[in-house]
Amino acid sequence: MADQELYLDLLKRCLTGFLYPESSNQEVHADRNLPATKRHLFQFLNKRGYKIFKTVPFDASARELGKDWPSIGYSMVGLKRLDNLQFCVESVLNQGTQGDLLEAGVWRGGACIFMRAILKLRGVTDRTVWVADSFQGLPAPSHEADREFDLSAIPVLAVSQAEVEAAFQRFGLLDDQVKFLKGWFRDTLPTASASRLAVLRMDGDLYESTMDILNALYHKVSAGGFVIVDDYHMLPPCKQAVHDFRTRARVTDPIQEIDGTGVFWKKSG
Repeated sequence: MADQELYLDLLKRCLTGFLYPESSNQEVHADRNLPATKRHLFQFLNKRGYKIFKTVPFDASARELGKDWPSIGYSMVGLKRLDNLQFCVESVLNQGTQGDLLEAGVWRGGACIFMRAILKLRGVTDRTVWVADSFQGLPAPSHEADREFDLSAIPVLAVSQAEVEAAFQRFGLLDDQVKFLKGWFRDTLPTASASRLAVLRMDGDLYESTMDILNALYHKVSAGGFVIVDDYHMLPPCKQAVHDFRTRARVTDPIQEIDGTGVFWKKSG
């Protein structure tokens, strides 16, 4: 067991880029301290949907909490949220909760790679890891709640399916227990062939994307299964969608904190 924990800990540090003293990318905003010419340039680019990033030194505490974007890592969720994912996956395996594992919104695939690694480590051959993403970044906002959170023009968020498959391959984890759902959530998730889920991890960022995930998949989550919301405290539209859905669906299972950004709950019977 000690060897298994050592492997998973090492894998988490690899996937988050924590092992390497590398820099990360941070968005630069046009504040008043910038020279007028640079500030005007920032404003001009922002109005056209562009974001400007700078490279900042490695910050171990930020990486642990997933508060930066690793330039060479496979996941930006940080160590704490991967610890939570490990807890959820191992819990459903230990309890025999039926269903597959699905992440909607995968970036470079790190969290899905981690889930597949746990299944392989435990010798589980009857569950699938579903990798759901547009593989072309986020959609332009169409819901009123998302108007101020346009993330569609950030190139680093657009990672192709081929790149994610290659990442799985590098870790020796690309096989027939990994299935890809390519496209916008509203198009792919309602007809996804996963009939039952034990863990649903949501990283849709926006109101509409989060609601699309919940509408299509929440009823498939088994009693005793887990629902994880990555950006609950970071992006207000995501939080609003969660509460609107829970109210409409009369979900009263208590929301539990992870790291000040993500939350999760265990679905009752």
